[in-house]
Amino acid sequence: MRFTVSSTALGNRLVALSRVINSKNSLPILGDFLFEIVDNRLNLTASDSEVMMRTSLELSDTYGDGRFCVGNHDLLEAVKGISEQPITIDVNQDEKIARISYQNGMFSLPVENADEFPQPQTIAEGATTITISTQLLSENINRSIFATAQDELRPVMNGIYFDLTPDCLAIVASDGHKLVRNKVFSVKSEQPAAFILPKKPASLLKNQLGKNGGDVVIRFDERNAEVNFEDGQIICRLIEGRYPNYNSVIPQNNPNQLTVDRVSLLSALRRVQPFSNDSSNLIRFHVENGVLQLDAEDYDFSKTATESMTCDYNGMPMNIGFKGSSFIEILSNFECEQVIIQLADPSRAGLVLPSEQPENQDVLMLMMPMLIND
Repeated sequence: MRFTVSSTALGNRLVALSRVINSKNSLPILGDFLFEIVDNRLNLTASDSEVMMRTSLELSDTYGDGRFCVGNHDLLEAVKGISEQPITIDVNQDEKIARISYQNGMFSLPVENADEFPQPQTIAEGATTITISTQLLSENINRSIFATAQDELRPVMNGIYFDLTPDCLAIVASDGHKLVRNKVFSVKSEQPAAFILPKKPASLLKNQLGKNGGDVVIRFDERNAEVNFEDGQIICRLIEGRYPNYNSVIPQNNPNQLTVDRVSLLSALRRVQPFSNDSSNLIRFHVENGVLQLDAEDYDFSKTATESMTCDYNGMPMNIGFKGSSFIEILSNFECEQVIIQLADPSRAGLVLPSEQPENQDVLMLMMPMLIND
């Protein structure tokens, strides 16, 4: 079996696939890439037993079909170091050796039996299907993934929740302190369905989904999901369990409304945050008469900082505390010029909304307050 492929094209795909592979594996074969040559097409696969990712390349010069596995680290490092040029891979299954030759040299690596590579998870007949544009899914994963938890006791919080309803597709992430809810009105279904996508495949999709247009097709049942996109496919095991009722924690009436320039507030928070207490990261927001004042203090090290900015505020004067790093994350995941912050009182959750919602979407982020010792 022999085939020729662009070093850059192969290298780019191997780099993407390598993100699936864990540094320590329960099975040695999970440290390998699976190569399959069928009808002048090279299919590449990586797996960690929970997540499997596939991608493919058209080949112009092949001799024989077949499949084999090769260790990820040495191949990846070697191919990344070759400048753009054709490389030829010649596999001798009897000797279990792959010889890779290029313009100024060659190297050889042992190959493994492809039959030992794990089979993909199967999706049940009658699985639910969601079709969503690549750009829309990419935007929503980027906007949500920072809010997922790392909680061994509540694993359902460690992923992104996709809630398909007759009104919209809601894409939700929360760690119990902050929450992101995106409503996509262009995707809906009369038959409600939902799944929790783990953080690892969500991160892989975040890196893989381009903005070239096209659609992503997601098929899922109670245990597994299959995500098909332009450059490949991800098959993964879903997080099982019931996701909390996220709508019940979103306040419906926060009468005090603050509108402020997002970049200015983000910059001010980044300047003030280093002066907050390392353990609490508390920043006090005081808003009154069109002025927002930010205060941070760490009396253990005699550090304080304060900064003021103009804003548009309709409501009662208020002091409320928020975790600075989390508020910075929230503001960093908007793209609008201005944000609207809706508050009720210092003990209830605040809502952060874009001043203009994206087309056919409703984006909302929630932040739980912190206790202030006045």
